Amino acid sequence: MTGRARSLLLASTAAAAVLALPACEAAGPAPAKADGAPSVVAPGKPGEAAETLSADETRKAGREDSVPNAADVRFVRMMIVHHRQALTMAALAEKHAGSKGVKGIARRIAAAQGPEIGALEGWLDQRGEPREGKEEKEAHGHDHGAMPGMATQAELDRLSAARGDAFDELFVKLMITHHQGAVTMATEVLKEGNDVLVEEMATGMSVQQTAEIGRMREL
Repeated sequence: MTGRARSLLLASTAAAAVLALPACEAAGPAPAKADGAPSVVAPGKPGEAAETLSADETRKAGREDSVPNAADVRFVRMMIVHHRQALTMAALAEKHAGSKGVKGIARRIAAAQGPEIGALEGWLDQRGEPREGKEEKEAHGHDHGAMPGMATQAELDRLSAARGDAFDELFVKLMITHHQGAVTMATEVLKEGNDVLVEEMATGMSVQQTAEIGRMREL
C-alpha cells in the first residue's frame, strides 16, 4: 500500500471512528492510547504490523503525506510546457487540417488543455513555486529531450507547412506521440509524487489522453 493510499485510508477510518463514537459509548469504551484518547488501527505496509494511532496522529499523517514533493512540482511545470505545444498544434489543425475528424480532435484538445494550463499555473502560484525551472527554460530553446512525446522544432515546421491530407497524417502521428508522452509523465508522477491534487490531475489527464489516442487511431 502506498503512503498516499494509506493516508487516505487512515483519514476515512478516523472519520468513521468519530461518527461511531455515540454507538461505541453504548456498547463499551473505544480503544484508547496511553493518553486516553480514542485510537484508530491503521493497516501497515505489506509485511509490516498494523499501527494504533490517535485521531490527531491520523490527521497529522494525512497532512504530511500530501505535502508536494519535487516530482509534483516538476510534473506541473513540465506539463504546462507540454500542453502549450499541444495548443500550438491544435491551432495549426484549425487552419490546415483537411478532415473534420482531425479538426474535431484538435478542438477537443484545445478545450481541455487550455483550462488545464490555468489549473496547473494556479497550483504553482498557490504554493509559491516559480512557473519555470531549469528544464522548462531549456525547453523554450527547443531542447525537449526531458519531456516525453514533445515534437521537435523541425517537426513543428513540417506540420506548419503541410496542408490537407498531408497535414492530417502528420498531425495524428505527432499528436499520438505527444499524448503518449503525457501519459508517461502522468504515470511517473503517480508513482513518485506526493500531492493529492496533482494525483487527481494526472489521473484525469491520463484517462482523457488515452481515450483521444484511441480516437486518433480510428481516423
